[in-house]
Amino acid sequence: MQIFDLTGRRALVTGSSQGIGLALAKGLAEAGASVVLNGRDEAKLAEAARQIPGATTLAFDVTDHAAARAAVDAFEAETGAIDILVNNAGMQFRAPLEDFPADAFTRLLQTNVASVFNVGQACARHMITRRAGKIINIASVQTALARPSIAPYTATKGAVGNLTKGMCTDWAKYGLQCNAIAPGYFDTPLNAALVADKDFSAWLEKRTPAGRWGNVEELVGACIFLASPASSFVNGHTLYVDGGITASL
Repeated sequence: MQIFDLTGRRALVTGSSQGIGLALAKGLAEAGASVVLNGRDEAKLAEAARQIPGATTLAFDVTDHAAARAAVDAFEAETGAIDILVNNAGMQFRAPLEDFPADAFTRLLQTNVASVFNVGQACARHMITRRAGKIINIASVQTALARPSIAPYTATKGAVGNLTKGMCTDWAKYGLQCNAIAPGYFDTPLNAALVADKDFSAWLEKRTPAGRWGNVEELVGACIFLASPASSFVNGHTLYVDGGITASL
């Protein structure tokens, strides 16, 4: 359907050398978009780009505001418009809250929250001029729920949900749609320790109405919807893709 066609659009996906970011980049490319992969490890980015025909790379540190703005500005000037931004870069750190290292808390804030502001602002400045743009922030089931040992991560993903609302409130008048996708529990490198934990997997299967872990490819449809003209009046929304875990007790 043409309403979901991304032909002629360019999408920048942060943290896209593996996991959810790479899966979303592949899906956007299959929907017709030109994809730009981002990360800090140029070798890993190059390997990921080989998996997507026509993909290019743009290496910069999303936690560095000046670096993000310089990279986006240079890309826009030399290559062309970034029509779609997927703020996917993120990290996890687990420890009891009473023992949680302060430096780990700072890294979580920088990677999970500041990056969304940094790259979002850098891209939005150009999108505002064009009166069009799509920003998709990757939130989490922890935007709404909490679990032991990840309180700071939960705080960062709650912030992503509210920052998404703020982006909408400030930028919708310029023709931007700013939304978030909140994945539930997916089998990714970030969750490798949990996937390997048989007790946790058994608990998750009982706790989730769908009865299983998610596959990263199951996030692609939501991303294409929010990146396409199909979502032209959807703004400030967080779309949970979680097998029903936030709908049940």
